[in-house]
Formats: sequence, structure tokens, C-alpha cells
Amino acid sequence: MFSARSLAHAKINLFLHITARRENGYHELDSLAVFAETADVLTLVGSCAPEHGMSLEIDGPFGNGLEAGPDNLVLRAAAALRKAAGLNDNLPAWQMQLTKNLPVASGIGGGSADAAAALRLLAAAWQCENFDLAPIAASLGADVPVCLAQKTQRMQGIGEILVAAPRLPRCAMVLVNPGVAVPTPAVFSAWKESGASFRPVASLPAQWDDVAAMATSLRSTSNDLQAPAIALFPIIGEVLNNLERSESCHFARMSGSGATCFGLYDDLDAARHAALALRAHGWWAEAGWVQNAEDRS
Repeated sequence: MFSARSLAHAKINLFLHITARRENGYHELDSLAVFAETADVLTLVGSCAPEHGMSLEIDGPFGNGLEAGPDNLVLRAAAALRKAAGLNDNLPAWQMQLTKNLPVASGIGGGSADAAAALRLLAAAWQCENFDLAPIAASLGADVPVCLAQKTQRMQGIGEILVAAPRLPRCAMVLVNPGVAVPTPAVFSAWKESGASFRPVASLPAQWDDVAAMATSLRSTSNDLQAPAIALFPIIGEVLNNLERSESCHFARMSGSGATCFGLYDDLDAARHAALALRAHGWWAEAGWVQNAEDRS
């Protein structure tokens, strides 16, 4: 019996520039992705029973209504790895349990993080850790490649190009979601209809010494999808206003195509205090450290 688990951390876009459009219709971007402490949990259990196949069960606060069929991104990741690695269908039965702690359709790459966690777990279980998972990840979605390593990286191209990011200071983060599911295609359509032009690649330093310096630098960037998302779902603007007014918040912005927004703080106590106040609105709010930042000891 094999058993393992992996955390699928929320992916946050500190900025997101739409830089070009490819002939196939895909948009190129420039974005700085970081990972929050808040995470889904994927558990894998392998059986020595004679049955074969893969099954998925979903629970957790955001598990209701999610389908666990073959179109689920976790099972698609499993099928893609098995095909790419040339594994036959006679593998033992495998059971995956996904505890969904992250809101869905919320701009924080939850489904992509879950798929990446499945690739990590199954590569170990099927003894193909040395297999190149990057092409498989890219075939599953724009956010899956950056979610494989779950470390701060610069995303470019359509998400498949990952380059070095500035060194982050110790930083706490609050995530807030008002409970609306935001369809990414609708937000992109609103962006195109707005007549917005493509934005250049951002200029970033090699490192930020503190959160205040990072906030100053981020103000020279944007999330190009934020304004169209607010036009479609005005409550996102309300969330941002409350984040910006929270005590000790250095910077607030929407992540991805929304509706989740984030605030940056010097310390965890301030972030926790802000999250508590934001929950009073009936919103989902979580506080934690940004992963892979400076040592927090």
C-alpha cells in the first residue's frame, strides 16, 4: 500500500500584463506568481488489489458541486502522465482524495495547483520522477507549469515560459474572495471590448529589501484584467477598497482574472487581524506567509 499527500498552494499574480496575442488566439502575458500558505490537499492511496483504474473523491469547504469525472483536471493530469510515460493500463487501483479549501473560479489557480499536485504525487508513485513533467503541465493549462514547483517565478509566453523572479522580503498576505465565481473567458472578452492596448514587459529589480519597497515597485505594474473584472462584478472593487483601508496594508490588488484579491503586510499578526475584519462582510478571507520569501525565523 502506497500513501502520500501534497499541498496545492494558491497561486497569486502580483501583477499581470497582457503583452501580445498569438496567431492561434492565445494571449501572451508577463506576470509575477507567488504562492500563499492557503492550499488544497491532495492525498493519493495505491492499492495492491487486483482492480485497476483511478478514482477521485472530493470534499472540503469548496468541494460541493465539483465533478470527479474524467474531465476533472486532476484525473486529466493522471491520464496525461500515464500516456506520456508509456505506462500501461494494468496499474494497481489508485484512489485520490481532494480536500478543496480554495474557492473555485477565483483567479488563484486552484484547479491548476491540484493538477500539478497530482503530477508530483503520481510521478513518485509510478517511479517516473525523472520524467519531464513540464510539457504535460503546459498541455493542461497556462497556470499548471508554475504550480509544479510552487515557488516564486516570473510567468511569460502563455504561462509556459518561467524565468527568475526578484528575491522577496518576508511578507504576509491576506486572500479575500467575495463568493462570486468569475469566468475567465468573460473577463478576457471584457478586456478586449474595452479597447485596451498591449502592455510592455515589466521592469523589476533583482530583489526587494522590504514589503514597502515591493509595494512601491508593484504600483508601476498592473493587473490588466482587474478593471474589466470589476466592471462585470463590482463587488471586487468593494473588496479592494476594504483591503486598502485595512490597517498596515501596503498594497492590494486582484489576482488573475478574479475574484480573489490580496493584500500585503509586514507581519502575520496584522494580516490575521485584517482577515478577521474582512470575514465580517461574509467573505472568505485567509491570512498566511508568502511561500519562498526570506526566512521567517
